[in-house]
Amino acid sequence: MLETFKATLSPMLVMFMCMVLGYVANKTHIVPKNTATVASKLENYIFVPALIISTFMNYCTVASLKQQYKLVLYSLLALAVALCIALPLSYLFQKKNYYMRNIYRYALVFGNFSFMGNAIVPAILSTFNSDILYLYMLYTLPLNVAVYTWGIMILIPKDKKAGNSALGNLVNPVFISIIIGATLGLTGVTRYIPDFIVSTIDYCKNCMAPMAMILTGFVIGGYDLKSLVTNKKVYFATVLRLVVLPAIFIGLLMLIKAPDIAVILTFFAFATPLGMNTVVFPAAYGGETSTGASMAVVSHTLCIITIPILFSLLMSMLGLSM
Repeated sequence: MLETFKATLSPMLVMFMCMVLGYVANKTHIVPKNTATVASKLENYIFVPALIISTFMNYCTVASLKQQYKLVLYSLLALAVALCIALPLSYLFQKKNYYMRNIYRYALVFGNFSFMGNAIVPAILSTFNSDILYLYMLYTLPLNVAVYTWGIMILIPKDKKAGNSALGNLVNPVFISIIIGATLGLTGVTRYIPDFIVSTIDYCKNCMAPMAMILTGFVIGGYDLKSLVTNKKVYFATVLRLVVLPAIFIGLLMLIKAPDIAVILTFFAFATPLGMNTVVFPAAYGGETSTGASMAVVSHTLCIITIPILFSLLMSMLGLSM
């Protein structure tokens, strides 16, 4: 159990230090003010697509889909439970302001399963399967659909939703990259792609994790840190996000005797801290951003210890070791 804790803590500390670098870069003004905008576009249009395309074109085959499609079903089950819990729980945080209640709803349903999850899963679970990141991306496919449809729509203020549609939001770099990568993998065309193109994709995908956390730290650096860590409601939401809800999902899957890999992937998808969507999307449409930023900084800090501890306990319960 101690070895699992150490193996999990190390990559979590690396992610946190990258976030600290971004925070310091903002506070010391060593980079331009528009760095967050530029970094976000690099992340969303180059680095993340490169990671997705590389993963799917190497591991997505007809055989793998037939063997692993049930991961999507387990993900749908966990998502359904998350929604059932988050919708009524959000009233505890905000009874009158509907928009602010939606911020908490999003926070309770979705963790940073994409940026942080895609970074720490291969770093921690590489000894399990060589295709572990592919399995994780397959598992989180329903979560991505939910984020880009329901999730984004509730983060946009009601009076600014004109021109936005849930289905239209699915046309984005993430899903386009999944289609491209899956097509290359399923058709076997990958072996005909020149090595220099494959190497370029690999170089770009390696930038995804550090850039994501540096960007997170940079955005948080735009706020007064003291004001972000003094909101008591945020700590309650963070405990739910990092500890209580993942425990419920894992307990449910273990109760129905789900495969170990499904339980482990569920843990990393739902035990991650709150991402930056509750800051980025409200900011883009003139909504309130301080609550999302507060949850991001508190949850990203506390997850350094909660993820290693809980994952160690989970591995012990499953009778597995690193």
